This record gives sequence, C-alpha cells and structure tokens, in this order.
Amino acid sequence: MPKSTQTIHTRSKARTISGPHIQAQHDGVTKAVLPNGMTLLLKEMHIAPITSFWVWYRVGSRNEHLGITGISHWVEHMLFKGTPTYSESELDRLVSREGGVRNGMTGVDYTTFYETMPSDKIDLALRLEADRMVHSLVDPDEVQSERTVIINERQGSENSPIFRLMEDVQATAFKVHPYGHEVLGHLCDLNNMTREDLFRYYRTYYVPNNAIASVVGDFDTGTMLERLMRLYGRLRPASHIPRVTAVEPPQRGERRVTVKGEGTTDYLMMAFHAPPATDRREGLGRDATGNVQAHPDFFPLIALDSVLCGASGLSSAGGGTSNRSSRMSKALVDSGLAADVGAGVVPTVDPHLYSFLATVQPGKGIDEVEHALWDELEKAKQDSVTPAELEKAIKQSKAQFAFGSESVTNQAFWLGYCEAFADYMWFLKFIENLSTVTVEDVRRVARNYLIRDNVTVGHYRGQGS
Repeated sequence: MPKSTQTIHTRSKARTISGPHIQAQHDGVTKAVLPNGMTLLLKEMHIAPITSFWVWYRVGSRNEHLGITGISHWVEHMLFKGTPTYSESELDRLVSREGGVRNGMTGVDYTTFYETMPSDKIDLALRLEADRMVHSLVDPDEVQSERTVIINERQGSENSPIFRLMEDVQATAFKVHPYGHEVLGHLCDLNNMTREDLFRYYRTYYVPNNAIASVVGDFDTGTMLERLMRLYGRLRPASHIPRVTAVEPPQRGERRVTVKGEGTTDYLMMAFHAPPATDRREGLGRDATGNVQAHPDFFPLIALDSVLCGASGLSSAGGGTSNRSSRMSKALVDSGLAADVGAGVVPTVDPHLYSFLATVQPGKGIDEVEHALWDELEKAKQDSVTPAELEKAIKQSKAQFAFGSESVTNQAFWLGYCEAFADYMWFLKFIENLSTVTVEDVRRVARNYLIRDNVTVGHYRGQGS
C-alpha cells in the first residue's frame, strides 16, 4: 500500500482505535462505519484505471433557518479556499496535474465534494478531503470576497423568471419547513452573515459523524479500507449535531401566487406536496435486514411522472429523457398551448414537492394552459393509464437510471447521494422497486396527491401580459 506523503493532524491526543465495522456487503458494495461514526461505501469497478472519491455531509438548506439561509452553499464555497497545507490554487493545480477533476455541490439535504482521478493517484484525493474536513481556514478576507461572489450568484439567478417563480412557489407551499427557501438563501442573510457564523456552521456539520465517503473504481477494497481508516479514523467527531424537527402541516386548500416581471413570456408552475424517499413512520422505516425502506408512494410517483412528462433524472444534478411522447407534451405542446412542459420529483429526507412547469406560447393564456394541465391530471386519476403505457414509462425510467449511473463517477455519486437521504440499498433496489409498481399504484398516488387542496399554483406574467 502506498505511503501517505501528507499526514493529517488533529488536536486530539494519539490513541489506539479499532478498525472499521463492516455493516453490510451487497452486490459488490461494502458498507463500513469508522469508530468516529463516519460511513464508508466502497465498490470495485475494474473497467478502467479510474477511481472516484466523494465525501458527503448530511447538511443542506434543510438545516438552515431565517438569519442564516444560504449558509450551506456559502460554506461549500469556503471549503474550496484552502487550508494551511494546501492553498486554493495548489488544490486545483495538484488535481489537474495528476489528470483528475474535482467539484462540489449543495442541495436541500446534502453538501458534497468529489475527485475523479487515475487510480494510482487517488490517494491525493483522500488526503485533500481529510484535510478539508478538519483544517479549512474560512479566512475572514476570503469570506468578504466570497460574499460578493455569492450575492452576484443570487442576483444573477433573480434575472431568470423561472427562478423567481420557483422561489415564490416554494415559499408559498411551505409554511414551516426550511425546504421553503432556496439553497442560495435570502439576500438579507447573505448581506449580514459573519465569518463566525460560517466557521461555527462548518465545525458543527462538516464532521466525521455527519459524513459519508463513497469510493468507486479500480482499487482493492481491503487496502482502501485500511487507508481510509488511517486518514479519517482518528478525526474527532462532533459531540452534538442539531436535528431538524420541523414538520410541515398538511395543506388544507389551494394556494396561488402571481409574479410579475420582465420579458414577454408567461410561465405556469403547479407544485404538489409529495412523499419523502423513505418511509420514516415508526415501526415501518426499515426492513428485516435493517435497510431503510422506500416510501410506498414514492416509486409509483416516479412511474406516474414518467407517464405524464417523461422519465426524470431524479437528482438535482439534472438529467432526464425527451418527453415529446409524454401525455403533457401531447396535450400542451402539440396543441400549441405551451412551448415546452416538464415535471420533476427528487428523493428527499422529508416530504418535498412534485412540480410541473410550462412555458406559455405567445398569444395563449396562462389560465388556458392551467386548465389543460388539470385535464390531464384528472385523466390520470381515472382508468386512463393502461398496463402497456405504464410498462413503457417504467422502461424509460429504468433506462434513464441505468444511463445516469454507468460511470465510476456516477456510481460513486448515487451510492453517497442515496446514503444521505436513505441508505445505499435504495440505489441498489431502484430497479426492483420500480418494477413492482402497478396501474392501481399509479392511480392511487394521482388521486392522493394531485388534488387542488394539495397544490400551489404559480403564474409568472411578463410585461406583455
């Protein structure tokens, strides 16, 4: 095993610790937990001499509150700014010199960083991420500089009518849960947060016992486990990680919001409260082997979405197939009412939204498009979805899922992503769970969720409206 050229130091005294606890091994995936609580997911794929290494933190906009909205995204930016060992420019130079790529992203439930590199150079990524977890500087001058960057990103997004409409629909749909604010946060919070706010947040959430490492590629599992243990096993866990206790109360009537702005194009958005990815009801959340179970309505909703608007990419990283043969495209686009229409459902820790977005054709009215969309939803609640149509939709979703998880980078993404909101078995059982969906299941979720008392309708009206 190659020796490290960089030692990770901690403020704790040296101590003897036991090795990682192997929790499970399924379909080539090994799951282990270090004594400090950090979860490891490893899968060998020897198709090419490439390895992808991701570190996921169970923290995103879900963990924020008014006053610090957008802080997860801002901290992600700061963790690219370097440590006493590696400056920002040196981090980029080292990874690029070795033929690797690196990036990071923040979502509602997670923050993640990754490197994909030649397998004989992957130890550099392991060391960089261990160093980032403990020694990120969050330098005061860099905080002020990055404040301008973050605010510009926020203001740039505000130039998009779709962003402005989505933000207002989210805020209207959620009255209690922090899913109601955008990952970018509110401008007032971005103007007022301090370096101390950012550093405290970093020390609270970006810790081993709130982290998942997912590694896929050309390596030996035993050797990789030993190396991860040496680099991460001695890092000090946090004594307390705050829990999110907010529960969104049931919606009891249709909500509507209108946004007026620049441009001549109108947009329609309809967002329905939707189930979380997993069933967290007491006594029902895990199967006999201890794995987190999917919510009984989530996979039927995926199938329904494929019937209505085409297979979705299922993650904030994007993706999805052409929807020109879908019901909504035929009803809205082929009829000349809308320039395009789409929908999306994303697996999340807590109940989120299933949303439709249509771009209204010039000369057509938003109300006319909304009426046509409701007509298609009503048909789905009846007996109109046939077994053949459902079979086609499920095949499309399976194909999209397979295509989006074939590379070592995407495999490592999906293993860590699923562990962040459920566990890695959610990923491994995706095809199996989708295959069991019936026409009755699809009709049930349509009737239960796609109703007027559960919807927030958003209209964006351009200046020409």
